[in-house]
Amino acid sequence: MKNIKLYQVFLALLGLIAILLTISLFIPEEGIRVFGMNLKFPTIGRLMHPKKQETAEIDNIIVDVDTTFADPLLQHQNGSNGDMGAPNAGELSVKNSTIIHLNDAGLVNLHNFFEKLSSAATAKKKVHILHYGDSQIEGDRMTGFIRERLQNQFGGNGPGLVPANNVYNTFAFVQTYSPNFKRYTCFGGDKLNSRKYGVMGSAARFTREYKDSAEIANETSIKTGWIELAASGSAFGRSRSFSTVKMYYNSCIKPCAINVYENGALIHQDSLKADGKSHIFKLTFPGTPGKLKFEFSTAISPTISNFTLEGDYGVQMSNIGMRGSSGTIFGSMDRGVVAEAMNDLGVELIIMQYGGNSVPFFKDSASVRNYASYFKGQLNSLKSMRPSAAIVVIGPSDMSRMVDGIYETYPFLPYCVEQMKKVSMEAGAGYWDLYGAMGGKNSMPAWVNKGLAGNDYIHFSNGGARVAAQLFYDALIAEYVKWSGKGE
Repeated sequence: MKNIKLYQVFLALLGLIAILLTISLFIPEEGIRVFGMNLKFPTIGRLMHPKKQETAEIDNIIVDVDTTFADPLLQHQNGSNGDMGAPNAGELSVKNSTIIHLNDAGLVNLHNFFEKLSSAATAKKKVHILHYGDSQIEGDRMTGFIRERLQNQFGGNGPGLVPANNVYNTFAFVQTYSPNFKRYTCFGGDKLNSRKYGVMGSAARFTREYKDSAEIANETSIKTGWIELAASGSAFGRSRSFSTVKMYYNSCIKPCAINVYENGALIHQDSLKADGKSHIFKLTFPGTPGKLKFEFSTAISPTISNFTLEGDYGVQMSNIGMRGSSGTIFGSMDRGVVAEAMNDLGVELIIMQYGGNSVPFFKDSASVRNYASYFKGQLNSLKSMRPSAAIVVIGPSDMSRMVDGIYETYPFLPYCVEQMKKVSMEAGAGYWDLYGAMGGKNSMPAWVNKGLAGNDYIHFSNGGARVAAQLFYDALIAEYVKWSGKGE
């Protein structure tokens, strides 16, 4: 066996270093394509001047953000007499570090919402806000905080809409259901042939859908399914109290018995309307009920769209998180069912918080414009379903990708913000720039460093969600104060 001399090892290392330096001198920054793969190698410039982590300065953004609740929460000791919803009110702050971008049409629509919001408590009417979004709002994040602020100021109780079959961790309510209840969504997973998901874009059944009339007639075997709901001790104070429980359902084509239990005791027996149309099953209580169990018995399951847990009047605000969605799903829903539900709920403001799920996949500016154009179509679809409602779009937050060991803002994210703002205003909607509110480019690493966002450099922590929610609330209330003349 030949002995390898030390100087030979040294020369081999020098040769290897020379080869690597030669590659570094001539390889382009973007790498080279070899057999369909993109091979990258540090350039000589990168070796001599390595990139450093850029982190935006955000101390001036978060230092004055107050996410505490000073006002005492309204307590209902004597049960509901139609008065659950009275506001705590208090002085409105005119301090805001961000704005909602609005053109003349958007301003008119928002002012119409403010008109209804301002009179909700005195007129003892409900004003419902739908907060649609992706996983950034999942589990009542952001929504719950904004809801508590609005309900304290303008009245209202309860968490609003509850999906028939919730699969996400949430602060807003407690829910369980029988194993045979299956979830269907318009934004991923199993679909309904009828497309009758309802306003939340999701629904549940404990038998499959039937289309053949002979098969429907022959199905006589009775099955049961159940859904349990209760107030959550983890929710904000106002969301823990409610006096009205409604269930939205459709596609009931066989006689269906329903029993309702409170803390195990049977309190109501009834049957659902078996005409296949959309209906609402409603119960009211003298105060916040205990654990409610809805038990169904039928040969073919109706489609349960959602429940709603509400007070008697004031602001109702619903969290509708759609994991993985880019907000381009409203064309896949039965618009008649959605419009019916929106009218019953009294929806006067729709918040659309999307864009983040598309950002990582943009390849060029044209792909951004295509997404924005399609998103504008969704806003117009919403307007057609509920023409009286104002719409405010919350764009994507800053998001980071790792490049050469450094976290950087996705390259087309700023352009996405620009285009979403453009099409939102064209559609008569307002636009609130979450990316800018955070501090803009490379602000996400700063939020992560301060514990306001997770190590995925995409999602807020619970504390960060509160900060973002407060910034949005401040911008919304600043517009309200200007409208009401209190800021003059």
